[in-house]
Amino acid sequence: MAAPENLAELYAEELKDLWSANTMMQKTVEQMAEAAEDDRLKDRLRDSAAQIASHTQILRQLLEQAGEDAAPEHCKGMEGLTKEARKHALDEEFDEPALRDVALIAQYQRMAHYGISGFGTAAALADALGRKDQASRLRDIVKDKYGSDQYLTDLAERAVNVEAARAA
Repeated sequence: MAAPENLAELYAEELKDLWSANTMMQKTVEQMAEAAEDDRLKDRLRDSAAQIASHTQILRQLLEQAGEDAAPEHCKGMEGLTKEARKHALDEEFDEPALRDVALIAQYQRMAHYGISGFGTAAALADALGRKDQASRLRDIVKDKYGSDQYLTDLAERAVNVEAARAA
């Protein structure tokens, strides 16, 4: 693919990359939910997977509004993050389920932070292009991602990490 020639093309590329990233993350988060022991973690991961799916629909809508092909472009960054999540949290044999939950949270947060960065960047590009409604929708996604991240931080600090430390 040729380098973007203007900000609108760069914005469209960012949305397409986010679409690909979301698709990979959703699949991995669904697997993480199945592997989680803590019911609160399991529920949050399931909710997050559904939220990611809705964010992907928003990306499709934004691309269509921009008159762009509604198709993802492979995101190598999220590909690496999902591989790491599987390696460190899903494929490992954990003797202690609470320790797997700690690993699941850590890997989820790495993927979420990548998404926060990408959606924040896309919002800034939409603003620069004068697409205020699109920027607002993208900022709402950033808020959703921050909310899930904060919930999991609190869950880890108040329950999951504590349980894993007790089992050690």
